[in-house]
Amino acid sequence: MPRGLFISFEGIDGVGKSTQVKLLAEYLGEAGREVTLTREPGGTELGDSIREILLHSKGHIDARAEALLYAADRAQHVALEIEPALAAGCDVITDRYLDSSVAYQGAGRELGHDEVRALSLFAVKGLLPNLTVLLDLSVDQAAARLAGTELDRLESEKAEFFEAVRQGFLSLAAAEPNRWLVLDASLPPAEIAAAIRTRVASLI
Repeated sequence: MPRGLFISFEGIDGVGKSTQVKLLAEYLGEAGREVTLTREPGGTELGDSIREILLHSKGHIDARAEALLYAADRAQHVALEIEPALAAGCDVITDRYLDSSVAYQGAGRELGHDEVRALSLFAVKGLLPNLTVLLDLSVDQAAARLAGTELDRLESEKAEFFEAVRQGFLSLAAAEPNRWLVLDASLPPAEIAAAIRTRVASLI
């Protein structure tokens, strides 16, 4: 049986990933393909526990401890959810994957691109998405979208942190243009979805 497509969505908080994940799942479903939606951190019972620690812990979490927690979540996620679904021929769409760690912990926490990427690749046994969609938006615009909502531990970081993360994502996309699709997240959702569908159609 042919393996399913593996597609990840990335970007700083507030760019609209959840909306585009759902729209792409609908498109693939209408095309007769089986689709699994998942997210990081989370996606498994262990992952949900780690998510609670990472996003809602009131105490300080050391940057390296944070990176290791994300890696542990990701290892479990791939082993129990992503890899079995792909092997069964199911398309997998995930809201965040290892590139988030490289951007958030590698760039935002200044732990280093190479170190965090190596840790993440070890956790997932080298599994990379067929396509990674980066929804790019200025830090100010993203913050405006989140205004009035309850922010988690990471969403509460300062603008300087998110600018470093944003630039980290853009650097990753520039280094692997064949895997990445970078889109302006300020465009209308329908226009963004159409661009994603066009790229995905070329992979089917």
